[in-house]
Amino acid sequence: MTLEFRVPHDVDTDASPTPSTRPGTVPSDTPRRTGLRGLLDRLAVRRALARDRRLVAHLHELDDLQRLLTGARGVVERGWIQHSWFAYLDEHGRLRKASSAAALAAQGRPLVAACLVGAVVSAAGGPQVVHSQQVQRALDLVWHALAADEGRPVLWCPAPDVRMARVRDLTTWNDRPGRTSAEVASLLLTAERVAVHEAERVAARRVPVSG
Repeated sequence: MTLEFRVPHDVDTDASPTPSTRPGTVPSDTPRRTGLRGLLDRLAVRRALARDRRLVAHLHELDDLQRLLTGARGVVERGWIQHSWFAYLDEHGRLRKASSAAALAAQGRPLVAACLVGAVVSAAGGPQVVHSQQVQRALDLVWHALAADEGRPVLWCPAPDVRMARVRDLTTWNDRPGRTSAEVASLLLTAERVAVHEAERVAARRVPVSG
């Protein structure tokens, strides 16, 4: 995954080399031990394979999150607002705005604009998925892009009160006087790059399984 340009608050990390041996495989010519040592070897291989499956699943998730953030950036580029999550058209074609508390009112309505958080929610499927893990982890990436030091690994699954505080941080940043839609789109692009670099970090943890 590559992006064609950088933004001022990019998170830069060095790409890790690709292993020459495909992780999760056992060389066919590896001598196998018997008895207790052989059993311990087999258990070690199983644990290593299970760890590799978890890393692969995390890589797939990061790929999905990067695409979600790309979609959120597209939402902002089409229309961005402050002090509400969504601007939409009601059944009479009138422009309405919905805060986080009334976000479900915008479900299924033509979307006109969204704030930073609302754009992530919209790209994930709309207000009914606001509490999904995908939305929460995408917002973790956006907050990391905004507040964390460059190159620092993403800290996943913060406590609920911490996560709520981070959403407030993002909302406050979005609503700050003088903020522009270009800055919001730029932050989402940085979050996409954070997802890419995090995937590189996870991929580097994959090692060949020998037994």
